[in-house]
Amino acid sequence: MQRITLIVLLTLFLPDLYIYLAHLRHCGGKRWLRLLHWLPSILLAGIYLYYIALSGENTLSHHAQGIGRLAIATLLFGASKVAFMLCSLAGVLVHALMRRCPRLPFNVAGMLLGATIFGCTLYGATIGVERVEVKEVPLHLSNLPEGFRGYRVVQLSDLHVGSWKGHPEVMEKMVEKVNALQPDLILFTGDLVNQRSDELPEFAPILSRLKAKDGVYSVLGNHDYGDYYRWPSPQDKADNMESLLKQQADMGWHLLNNEHVLLYRGGDTIVLAGVENDGEPPFSQHADLQRTMQGTDGRFCILMSHNPTHWRREVLPHGGIDLMLAGHTHAMQSQLFGRSLAALKYPEWSGLYREEGRMLYVNVGIGYVGLPFRFGAWPEITLFTLQE
Repeated sequence: MQRITLIVLLTLFLPDLYIYLAHLRHCGGKRWLRLLHWLPSILLAGIYLYYIALSGENTLSHHAQGIGRLAIATLLFGASKVAFMLCSLAGVLVHALMRRCPRLPFNVAGMLLGATIFGCTLYGATIGVERVEVKEVPLHLSNLPEGFRGYRVVQLSDLHVGSWKGHPEVMEKMVEKVNALQPDLILFTGDLVNQRSDELPEFAPILSRLKAKDGVYSVLGNHDYGDYYRWPSPQDKADNMESLLKQQADMGWHLLNNEHVLLYRGGDTIVLAGVENDGEPPFSQHADLQRTMQGTDGRFCILMSHNPTHWRREVLPHGGIDLMLAGHTHAMQSQLFGRSLAALKYPEWSGLYREEGRMLYVNVGIGYVGLPFRFGAWPEITLFTLQE
């Protein structure tokens, strides 16, 4: 917390100090108008210190929306000013080395860069975070049973409904878009809530309206286990999980916890399997792939597993799984020119991957955690059409 506080305060006040000393101190006009330059940073720092004063083990959970908005405001003002400061300092350095080189172009470039960061952050926090898009992905699968040619599967992931508290319209828009696709099957690959099952009742009536010919199936993600919340007792945590499972059942969702079902179409059969979350540390590890696949007898198989790293760690070596669907990464909620910082952590972080004749698809999710922001990695509904 001390390190985070230092970073936040430096991000806010260091560029303010530079801008004031280098550009505002000697400007004409009333002094109190120049001092208004400090007001946004003072207010943001005050709000930040207010949340620190509240801090207990569950501050982030109980004040998630307020802390998220504070983080966006810090990015809006802090990051844009840091960008201007760096460009302006570069101009000072170049001018010191080459006297004939003016500093004005560097200041102009800094203002343009700062304005771009401000605009992109504002767009991502207002429009981008709710910009639900449908990605249509045809999948050519050589061993697909004939009866499932043209079969339409919708994948949803990482709803994180607690982040949408008081704003159910995003979930309503998502449900309308999904149902308009008339899918044969809807698959949800985990992280329904942020931390607690009591986030769900506001949205359960909406999510229960998801319809597909062969039903809605789901698995658990790392956030669904309540591991990031400080529970009064182990029993409270267990009760929370029981409540989450019951609410999914009441919504008409079929939760696959290390188990599989058979789907039938035109006399043919495929396996739909789902494992509990299997993540690299520190994420929870509950999957039992051997138990899940027992009795599948080599049939064509679709596996739901929340964390895409499970694909290389166990699914590929296991064999017998034709398509795995995952989520979890969110593409770190930002993507530019097809690149994301998520690639530094996840070898497979967004989209379709093929290896050894098998496939993995990583959905970047609908919701968000902490930062109410998405840019480039827009909220995603994926429509697969299975083809031979």
